[in-house]
Amino acid sequence: MPYNGAGGVRRPWTQPEYKYCGSEFEQVLSERESSGLLTLRRTITRPEDAPPLHYHTREDEFMLILSGRVRFWIGGAALRDCTVSEAKTGAFVHAPRAVPHTFQTITPDSEVLIGHSPGAIEYYFQNAAETGREADHLEAMASYGCHVVAPPPVWGDWN
Repeated sequence: MPYNGAGGVRRPWTQPEYKYCGSEFEQVLSERESSGLLTLRRTITRPEDAPPLHYHTREDEFMLILSGRVRFWIGGAALRDCTVSEAKTGAFVHAPRAVPHTFQTITPDSEVLIGHSPGAIEYYFQNAAETGREADHLEAMASYGCHVVAPPPVWGDWN
């Protein structure tokens, strides 16, 4: 029988925490707890923490904006080719597998619930925690089916 965890209510910032490339993460639901179907992380991110434009070959990514405003680039081989949208508190964003995407907080910080389905990529984030920018982890990212397409957005170029 698959392990499905204990279930129940999880209060914010009561689960295991780690830092990754400047952002603070809380592992709200682990891949193990969902029998591999899902991983869910809460993050606090700032404008300078934007990830590079990237895509996943193994999972869909989705985000729920809990606070702040976040700009998303989705669907292009370069930032200028992407559809650009802003999301504020309560917005839901879906980045399907194989579709390039990135995001940048456009308020001093934002709190975002980030999920991947299936959930194995959580181990990349946990293993790479506090060891530099994504560019320092390209080989590890690729081993999880995550590929960088272009550098992250630069704050002054888009604001």
